Amino acid sequence: MSSFLRVVRIEEARAALEKRWRSRPRVVEVPLGEAAGRVLAEDVFSRIDVPPFDRAAFDGYAVRAADTFGAGEESPIELTRVGSVRAGEWPKFKISRGQCAEIDTGAPVPRGANAVVMLEYSMARAKVVRVFRAVAPGENIAERGSEVKRGTKVLKAGKMVTPQTLGTLAAIGRKHIKVYSPPKVAVVSSGIELVGAGSPLKRGKIYDVNGPAICRAVELCGGEASYLGIARDEPRSLAIILKRGLATCDVVVLSGGSSAGVGDVAPSVVDELGNPGVLVHGLALRPGKPTFVALVRDKPVFGLPGYPVSALMVFDQLVAPYLRHLSGLPPAERERVRARLASKILSARGRREFVPVKLVRRGREVHAEPLLKGSGAITALSLADGYVDVPLEREIVGEGEVVEVNLFGGVEVA
Repeated sequence: MSSFLRVVRIEEARAALEKRWRSRPRVVEVPLGEAAGRVLAEDVFSRIDVPPFDRAAFDGYAVRAADTFGAGEESPIELTRVGSVRAGEWPKFKISRGQCAEIDTGAPVPRGANAVVMLEYSMARAKVVRVFRAVAPGENIAERGSEVKRGTKVLKAGKMVTPQTLGTLAAIGRKHIKVYSPPKVAVVSSGIELVGAGSPLKRGKIYDVNGPAICRAVELCGGEASYLGIARDEPRSLAIILKRGLATCDVVVLSGGSSAGVGDVAPSVVDELGNPGVLVHGLALRPGKPTFVALVRDKPVFGLPGYPVSALMVFDQLVAPYLRHLSGLPPAERERVRARLASKILSARGRREFVPVKLVRRGREVHAEPLLKGSGAITALSLADGYVDVPLEREIVGEGEVVEVNLFGGVEVA
């Protein structure tokens, strides 16, 4: 490995990976019941009309509209009831002049009828039905194909399968559907100081924040996270858990163990697991300098910094776009707002910086308050509404300067 902590821009890191690896989404056909949360990999056309027959939109009486003309509260029209139609039945009789049939909502309209009189505008006694309101042809009937015509495209590839989507697919009778297979992502935390949630917290130890947080971030990108636990900053332990991730998953995301410290061995271990090994080690990014990108037997390995803010910000910028593509999701569209900086930001020239900020309304203006708590403070992200992207060439962004804030989503300015 000849690129230890030789920083490059994030665009160069992507280019180095994409020169040797292409993110190719996989398409699978699954039963409808297993499609929820997946992304459609095909345009879906209806093979039937929906509804497949003329059906009643309300409970009432199926009639010939012309037989009701002139009906009113003071001058009802009398019709002869010749039968009834329940939902799920198929009527075997025909409605002729002066006749009607009782009908349930959703039931097929019998031959000869072309309208439905709602129940509240009628009164029945034995076989005689009195109608107190005229109806027009087609009134209170959902006509065949009125929702979907046979051959119509009902859903486009790339759409997430939601409960509403499943309803549409069920309505047109689809039993199986082609979707993108979610990428399987192995998530590993590294650090001798880490313990899992619920374990006793001994002196010098801290709970693993990155493992659960990165797993959720993977799921939000459409992936399936497999948390493999905590590896110690020791070559053999790290190699064993990383080999397991490479054997069972499509992508490996490791946090911790990638900086220049004595105990940080991850880049060297990954480099020995297979060719081409580590492609980039070091991003001109703050937080996130010690990040590395590797390719082992055609599977990408992303080494994120151990500090939570660094890890999650780098994941968002570097890893998330690939996982979204593999999942069939479109690129994330980040909402932006302009705000006045509440205090100055000091940045290092030659390093792009993402500064978490909280938005506060003061009078008519929105102000962005930098949360400068260091890359190790998880609260810097939990309190943040978004972040300011400080370019490589800037060293100072002055107090009072108007900046563009990239929102994390669902933000309401207090």
